[in-house]
Amino acid sequence: MIRFIASDLDGTLLDGERNLPEEVFPLISALTARGVLFAPASGRQYSNLLKLFAPVKDDVLFLCENGALVRYRGKTLFLAPIKDRLLKGALEEIRAIPHAHPLLCGTECAYIDEDAEPFRTLSFESYTNCVRVPRLEGVIGREDICKIAIYDDISAAENCIKVLPQKLKELRTIISGSAWCDVSAPEANKGAAVRKVQQLFGFQREECIAFGDHMNDYEMLAECGRAYVPENAYPPLKKLIGRTVPSNTEGGVLIKLREILSGRET
Repeated sequence: MIRFIASDLDGTLLDGERNLPEEVFPLISALTARGVLFAPASGRQYSNLLKLFAPVKDDVLFLCENGALVRYRGKTLFLAPIKDRLLKGALEEIRAIPHAHPLLCGTECAYIDEDAEPFRTLSFESYTNCVRVPRLEGVIGREDICKIAIYDDISAAENCIKVLPQKLKELRTIISGSAWCDVSAPEANKGAAVRKVQQLFGFQREECIAFGDHMNDYEMLAECGRAYVPENAYPPLKKLIGRTVPSNTEGGVLIKLREILSGRET
């Protein structure tokens, strides 16, 4: 029996234009009617997810900021922020890397202090609540910081990820997209968030399904009894998971959700 479904968004549930297919809303409503809890599981902020899933906001659980923040019906169920004492040093190390642009992701708002393009435009497109501040260091202590998102002009895999894990040993650094890398608290990941949800709701691992396309989804996929990656997934993750659905441009997650509702899912 399936009781919980978590899905990544960019590259997984969203289409090739990074839009949420409207067909997902009746599917989520049908799942809810059958007692299945659906969770958007994303590196995006809560306010952005709340806007995207407005028609079903009271039915879904929001797994935000790559698992650092989990909210359900407006209530925070889990929060794993970066310790304030580590933030200044992390920003210094990130700024020392050519072509790397940091963005602070707070529980309520995102912050940038650069106008470099396309970083600035992408930041405001991806974060519903995003503010340009004089200096990111001035934000420290204002609110809990869930993660530092880094836009890399070259490639996250070819540039910042080769340096940061060794420099930021007290934090977790992982690729979250072709041009993005995320720095978070060690205990903040989608898998830890799913474990917390399982504990709070009484879900068993075999009752859970997850979808994801990149390495920041790996722990979440590993925590669920059935895990799927779209055909367009990051090749190393695709090799690790093995089980696939059609690509995001073909609506692979939607196809699988329909199979689940029809009882044809295997």
